[in-house]
Amino acid sequence: MTGRKKKLIIIQISLLIIGSLIILFTYSDLNFSDKEKIITTETQKRVDEQLKNESQDGDIFFNIEYSGLDLAGNRFILKSKEAFNKKSSQEIVDMKSVEAFFYFKDGTVLKILSDRGIYNNKTLDMNFDGNVIAKYEGSELFAQKAEYSNSKSFLMISNEVKVKDYRGTMFADKLFFDIKKQTLNITSTKNGNVNANVNLKWKKVLES
Repeated sequence: MTGRKKKLIIIQISLLIIGSLIILFTYSDLNFSDKEKIITTETQKRVDEQLKNESQDGDIFFNIEYSGLDLAGNRFILKSKEAFNKKSSQEIVDMKSVEAFFYFKDGTVLKILSDRGIYNNKTLDMNFDGNVIAKYEGSELFAQKAEYSNSKSFLMISNEVKVKDYRGTMFADKLFFDIKKQTLNITSTKNGNVNANVNLKWKKVLES
């Protein structure tokens, strides 16, 4: 066999190998792409099915806002990035990423943030749940639950309560704020069943 024929055979074998590799990689890429499409399609189907089921049972809203006056005449604004209203109970609104503002008659403002919330659009009662953060008059409050009752005119904050202000940090089990009487009741079982009552009207006079 001459050298020319050997070179020709080597070139042919090389081209055959390269061609085989191209076909192999192309098939693998298409196969992976098909699998990826199947996974994406299945995920989308599940999301669509979930939304369909939820929409059949109720209505889904995004970036919703409620506002009004409570029985004490204080203005409030309640916002949510996502809300769900069941057809079976139209007055109850389940919320995610909640933000609430309470504008009291004395000029003070209370802001509450939470992961989840429930709003009753008839009674105007509100429940906040998960990573609750409240800001009021330079104080920051952290907890896991908060309940605002318009019908009974109180705000109760509970579960791992921590309050931070210029005086330091305080831990408690529960804070009960009577909106009409402007009194605050602090309950803590961690430090020997401490129970304290603070008149916020007098507190404001003393601090001014």
